[in-house]
Amino acid sequence: MTFRKRSLEKLIPISPTIALDRERCILCYRCTRFSQEVAEDEELVAVNRGALSMIATFEGEPYRGPFSGNVVELCPVGALTSTQYRFRARPWEYEQAASVCGLCPVGCNVTVQSREGKIQRVLSRNHPEIDRGWLCDKGRFSYSYLYSEERILVPRRRGARELEELGWEEALNELEGMIERARGEVVLALSGTETIELAYSLAKVVRQGAASDRVVLPEQALDVLDPFRVSVSALAAAEEIVIFEECPVLERAPIVELWLKQARRAGACITRIGPSGDIQRAPGEAAIACRELAETDSELGRRLRGTERVVLLWSGGGGAGGAHLAALAHALGLHEKEGSGALHLPSTPNARGVAEAWAAAGEENRQSGQIGLLIVSGDEAASDLQVRQLAERARVTVALTLFAGDSGEWADLVLPATSYLEREGTMRNLEGRLQRLRGATGTTVHPELVWLAELAGRLGVTLPDTAAAVFAELSAKALDGVSLSSLAEQAPLPPRAEAKAVQAPVAEAPPTVRGGPLELLRYRALFSGPEVEHVPELSFQGPATEVEISPEDADRRGIAAGTEVVVRSNGTSVRLRARINAALIPGAVRVAATHCSELARGVEVSRP
Repeated sequence: MTFRKRSLEKLIPISPTIALDRERCILCYRCTRFSQEVAEDEELVAVNRGALSMIATFEGEPYRGPFSGNVVELCPVGALTSTQYRFRARPWEYEQAASVCGLCPVGCNVTVQSREGKIQRVLSRNHPEIDRGWLCDKGRFSYSYLYSEERILVPRRRGARELEELGWEEALNELEGMIERARGEVVLALSGTETIELAYSLAKVVRQGAASDRVVLPEQALDVLDPFRVSVSALAAAEEIVIFEECPVLERAPIVELWLKQARRAGACITRIGPSGDIQRAPGEAAIACRELAETDSELGRRLRGTERVVLLWSGGGGAGGAHLAALAHALGLHEKEGSGALHLPSTPNARGVAEAWAAAGEENRQSGQIGLLIVSGDEAASDLQVRQLAERARVTVALTLFAGDSGEWADLVLPATSYLEREGTMRNLEGRLQRLRGATGTTVHPELVWLAELAGRLGVTLPDTAAAVFAELSAKALDGVSLSSLAEQAPLPPRAEAKAVQAPVAEAPPTVRGGPLELLRYRALFSGPEVEHVPELSFQGPATEVEISPEDADRRGIAAGTEVVVRSNGTSVRLRARINAALIPGAVRVAATHCSELARGVEVSRP
């Protein structure tokens, strides 16, 4: 008796990043269990029955879950493969580097595999206290932006009509002259994506070499939460979790959202406070809600005081560097409870690290009100509205970026930057954990630490040209003498600091909204920024061109879900699709920052 060999369609793209080969599939259901039980997106399913069972996406739609790439690593037979990596080489041909993802404040541990000097794929590397072996798609698939044709590889100078290329020696000569002419009038704008060593080197050149002491930090970052330090994994064991969520956790720190889902499955009570939370508060009122929760007559506050394992989260602006959350944690006595603590989610990967680096780089100098030279570090800083306004006031501007992008319109000198995948150094994540980055491949541009050391020497400042040497110098000043060798592949969590009362800034009501009757809540979407914009495979993950609006506000304006609407303020308007969000507080609308960069805080939404 003979049986006909079963043949199935080959290479089915279930998304632009993942391909499915059903002939290899053994129906182990690892991928569908991840989709249903871990990510909880339920987009990957098993269809048909018996011998005809097979893996497919729900109703044939692309697998859009932000954690979809994890199924590639979970598949034991190679039925699910990455479209970027598929059949590029054999796994044993790769060089591997144990590093850390530098795209969000979580600091997920990763293994970066490269071949012949080019990165081929990024895999998760299990750190049980941080990521549990999971990785979001931005961290997994965005590495190919390093090889975009639009990346800046050599310095560029403002010419008569456009930016013109020049050599490194000429560029350093020009930068040295700019600094000398603007001595005492230099401003440094940091993006929060730098390593601690790079931020320290830039700060030392500015503070000691240029006798200047003005900096634009990405956000306020303090050490006030150190007495309440817990690992991200503490969320999984928590009994009560309170989130002050003006910015969605998923967009700011995606892996934290997975820990929250695990906590909910384990029976934790999760309370979200914010414009679309379980307890609705108007935008900008998170600090007021924090103060009210600390009062003895708060019902939720009394419940938290009587619970053994409590974790507080802050996701959004206005947190005063964690001071509001620290004051609440102290009032609730979380420093006395093992397993309880507080976590502040910064908007950038290394906000606290760059702030510490700046503080350690020099003493205060007398400052001029003029901006003779503005040095902008990173594409994120270059796209910041505040930095662009400073560039308009500066006599001369220098930008260190991966892509010309925004800086190409106003910078007088553009110097190519490296990526976190190419850098050696350290970063401090949202827990306050110091982690080590190991450059996975040789960079195609001149490393910043090398030319900064040369520039510093010309300015009479001693500065090492390697990350290890810079770390050793900085550690003695600001990192309690920690040695680089102590930061193993799985970096330890520092111990808690001694608890002390925290005086939080006065929580004031947000300013009156002007320009329109609705307050615009803008957030930076997870799949946005230069790391995504230059990766074609991730374009489908970009934020939807939509505006979230409450049912009350939609009914008042005769707006139906899915219809096109006009969002306008101060003579500027954009057309978006309406999405009715039943959880959103009336009087507010929410739009991804990508789609509303020119709009003011007060807007009106209407039909065309």
